[in-house]
Parts: sequence; structure tokens; C-alpha cells
Amino acid sequence: MARIVVVEDNATLRETLADLLRAVPHDVQAVETAEEAWKICAAAMPDLVLSDLKLPGESGIELLGRLKGQDPLVEVLLLTGYGTVETAVAAMRGGAFDFLTKPVRMDQLLAKVQQALAVRRDRLALLRERERRAYLEEEVGEAHNAGEIVGRSTPMKRLFATIAKVAPTASSVLITGESGTGKELVARAIHARSERCEGPFVRVHCGALPEGVLESELFGHEKGAFTGALRQRRGRFELAEQGTLFLDEIADIGATVQVRLLRVLQEREFERVGGEQTLRVDVRVIAATNRDLRAEVAAGRFREDLYYRLYVIPIHLPALRERREDIPLLADTFIERLCRQLGRQRVQLAPEALRLMTLYDWPGNVRELENALERAIVLCDGDMLTARDLPFLEGSGGPAADLPAGVVPLNAALERLERTLLERAMGEAQGVKAEAARLLGIKTSALYYKLEKYGLL
Repeated sequence: MARIVVVEDNATLRETLADLLRAVPHDVQAVETAEEAWKICAAAMPDLVLSDLKLPGESGIELLGRLKGQDPLVEVLLLTGYGTVETAVAAMRGGAFDFLTKPVRMDQLLAKVQQALAVRRDRLALLRERERRAYLEEEVGEAHNAGEIVGRSTPMKRLFATIAKVAPTASSVLITGESGTGKELVARAIHARSERCEGPFVRVHCGALPEGVLESELFGHEKGAFTGALRQRRGRFELAEQGTLFLDEIADIGATVQVRLLRVLQEREFERVGGEQTLRVDVRVIAATNRDLRAEVAAGRFREDLYYRLYVIPIHLPALRERREDIPLLADTFIERLCRQLGRQRVQLAPEALRLMTLYDWPGNVRELENALERAIVLCDGDMLTARDLPFLEGSGGPAADLPAGVVPLNAALERLERTLLERAMGEAQGVKAEAARLLGIKTSALYYKLEKYGLL
């Protein structure tokens, strides 16, 4: 069903045309003057305007110019009882779809209306596809250096298994984890393995935009909706149609956007900012945050009903310090790719540098590791990366970092180091004692003894 505005000063013909189009059926509003038509169209542009050329006040040609200035994609059919070559040329130059002379046959009129609406649908589809391609080309450019999920530790094996189970479903996913752990990579992996893989993957960094801007970014806006809205703009939900929308830092969205997002998740429909037309969407939502959403709900900053709509399938990403055994593999992967991108010969990582890297806690996680290696590769002079090329590691990640200052009894120092390694192993094993014992290379019974000794049970 299309929205059509009929503009005709002859009351009988106006109602005849309106009734004819309503029977198709279309949503039709019929008015007498161009001024009345403009008020309707300025509020919400229809798909088609069917207008008489000669009207009281503003003419059909003048109305045509205003309509095309507001929305070049609106289709306009002009009718007149005074057809001349000059008026026909003026109409077509102004952007009219066609020019019909009265009396017009109703079957001819219906055929022209259907042709005009078909052309509008094709133009809208082409514009949408161009917008998608432009957006996706930008996204591919930004994501080119993102790399892939790398790891062979137990936590990562569990993550890979979860992605394989989650991807084929249509359920919402909430990815949690510290900054730099690779939440967007996991979202992209889920999309790539889903039935929506041929559709777009669209991301929005919710924390980077003020609430009003974010609302427009997500849902789009109509021309004139606010100062600076010079044209209609489709939002990310429309761009992600039949694909995946990734909402990063979801905890940062304000109350207004939370309400609108809840409605989309529940009903799969929304209106653009400043618009009245309800749009339906088929989009899978994956959200991510580095904050505790439960705590945000308890504090009254995040809606509980929205939380449960997002928290259908939770995925938690381990910090890099919780999967230290992946650091050598990650380092090797990053070094190979970075050297290729930087156009320099492959460099090697000195054993001592790698040892310090595995002991460092990496508060910025995988992102910090990649950035540190890129900086070291750019600045190093030779073909070997040493601890000197990673100066922030020196004295901050080795065994001495776990020791008190000054000289202490050897047994006390060893016990402190042993306790630290036990805590790290239990963290990486996510509390699974058999796995922690395997990581430490000791028997499970020995692990229990040591955990009890240090009060870690």
C-alpha cells in the first residue's frame, strides 16, 4: 500500500480519483489546493502526488518544484485540461513522472500510478544499496587491520565452541569483557557463521555519540527533523536489514534510546526521528559492553526489561592475563601481519622479550599487545625485537614485580611467587582445579594442598 496525495480543485473529480485509488488499495489523502498538499507533504512525504496543473493559488508546476526540492525521490503525476507542448516540457523538466491530459481514462491513470510507484520502489532500493555499499566499504577499510580471533587456550576453545552453537540462531547476544579483548571480532565471527552472512554487518559505537545523535544514527531521521537535518537519512537499523547490527558499549546509551531500542527488539518496528511512518526491520542485534550491566540495572541507569532482551545468549571474553599461553601465538600472528603491512622484513622476538610479555598483565589486553608490537617494529633498528624495544615491560612484568622491595628471606619470596602463579592458573582455568593443575604441571592433589596452604580454596 502506497501513500498518495491527490490535489484537485474540482470536488467531483477529486473524490472520484481518491475512491479509485483507495480501492486498489492505497492510503489516499485528497485536498483542493497546493498549499494544503504542501502541509501534508512537509510533515511526511508520500510516495506519489497526483496533482492538477491549474489550481487556485499555487500551480501544480510550482508544487512540483517544492516537492522535488524536499525529496527528489517523490513521484509526481500532473493532470490538465489545457495540454500544450510547453506545459508538458516544463512538467518533465521539473521532474514529473508523467503529464496526462484530461479527460483521462481511469485505466490509463491506474497504469501510470502503478508505473510511477514501481519506479519509486526501484529508486529507493538502488539508493539503499548504494548507502549500504558505501557504509560497508568504509567498514571493511576500518576492519582490515582487525585480524582474526587467535588462541588455543582452554578459555578460547570454549569460546570457539560457543560461537559455533550461537551463530546459526537468530537470538540476541550480549558480549562482555574488558576493553581490548576482541568483542567486535567475536560479533563479526558470529555474523560470518550465521544465515545472515550475506547481509551487512553494521556497527555502532554507542559510547562515542551524544544521545540525540545516537538516536538519529540508529533510527535515521526525516528532513527538517532538527537543525542540520537537510535531507532524509536512513539509520543503522535500516542499513542492517537482513544482517547484523553490533551495538558496542551498550551500557552508555541514554534513557530515550533505551526505550526505542526495547521497542525494536520486542516488535521489530520503529519510526525515524521526526517521522510518522512505521518501518519494520529484520535485524539480529549483538551488543557488547566492558561494564557490569547487572550493576547498571541495580543503579537505575539501565532498564531491566532491555537487559533481559539483550541477555538472551551471554558470552564473556577472558582478559589476556587469564590466557597467557596464547601470548606467543598472538605475538607471532601480529608480527607476521604487521611486518607485511609495514613493508619491512620479518622480525623475530627474542626469548627474553617473549618471557617478559607472558608475565606482563596487559591491562589493555589484545589491543595493547598489538599496538605495542607495532610500535616496537616501527622503531627497532635490527631484525630482532628485544626487551629494549618493549621498555614498558622491563621491571613491570618479571618475577621481581611479585617480590617485596629489598632483600627478603628466600622462602618468603618463593611462597609469594608460588601464590601468584596459583592465582593466575586458577583464573585462567576459570576455577576448574584439574585444568589449573595441568597448566602448572602438578597433580591435582598437590594443587589442593597448595590452595589450602595459601587460603585460596
